[in-house]
Amino acid sequence: MPSLNVSFTDEEMEGVRAAAAAEGKSLKQYMHDLGVREMHRKRFVAGAASWADRLREEFDGAFPDEVPASERDRGATAA
Repeated sequence: MPSLNVSFTDEEMEGVRAAAAAEGKSLKQYMHDLGVREMHRKRFVAGAASWADRLREEFDGAFPDEVPASERDRGATAA
């Protein structure tokens, strides 16, 4: 099974140890889970953005008076 050596400063290592302890995990398990969790988060965000893009036109048609977030900072107001 592949493995990885990661270098930390003393201060960073102290923080990582504290975070692992707070979750009741070994350093090895904590670092593994952190990487896997980030991979899943990125996959989720990409899927959610894709879903929103596919439904944007339908939403805009159903709620024509709503102001898109990208236009809210330009002085537009919602109905």
